[in-house]
Amino acid sequence: MKTHHVLILPGWQGSGPQHWQSLWQDQSGFQRVEQHDWLRPLRGDWVARLEDVVLSLDAPAVLVAHSLGCMLVAAWAAHSRNTHCVKAALLVAPGDVEQDALRPVLASWSPIPLPPLPFKSTLVASRDDPYCSFARAQTFAQAWGSRLVDAGALGHINADSGLGDWPQGQVMLNELIHS
Repeated sequence: MKTHHVLILPGWQGSGPQHWQSLWQDQSGFQRVEQHDWLRPLRGDWVARLEDVVLSLDAPAVLVAHSLGCMLVAAWAAHSRNTHCVKAALLVAPGDVEQDALRPVLASWSPIPLPPLPFKSTLVASRDDPYCSFARAQTFAQAWGSRLVDAGALGHINADSGLGDWPQGQVMLNELIHS
């Protein structure tokens, strides 16, 4: 029996084949939480889908979220009665859905839930992420009780960042799992 299941939570528009999340999934057999609509994400639908997947597992989940996936973790944790089924979360490059440019497109994602997460978490933020300022990422980390990792200037920490399978992220994930 497994001691945990790693769930990949991509952001808006999913994670393409060269994204580190997809590479991790291919290399390690992690499970991607498939959403009904990657282009027009509705918070309630995404939260319900995560709930279904978490409840289907036979061992605790470790969540690996990118961008809007980080907001999904916060929204799910704020409303689920099953947060005890999650061991930890790696939150990478949270997408600030309250930015003026994103608010109209992702209207159902505001307001961003800010209660502390009821499980261990690490938030990895870039200094030059176009979708979330570093100061805003610090606010999320503090509110959620997450350990903050300053990734330097890596953009949105995605395929465009040229990370490949992002070994530093794998190290952080292993630290979370084994701490």
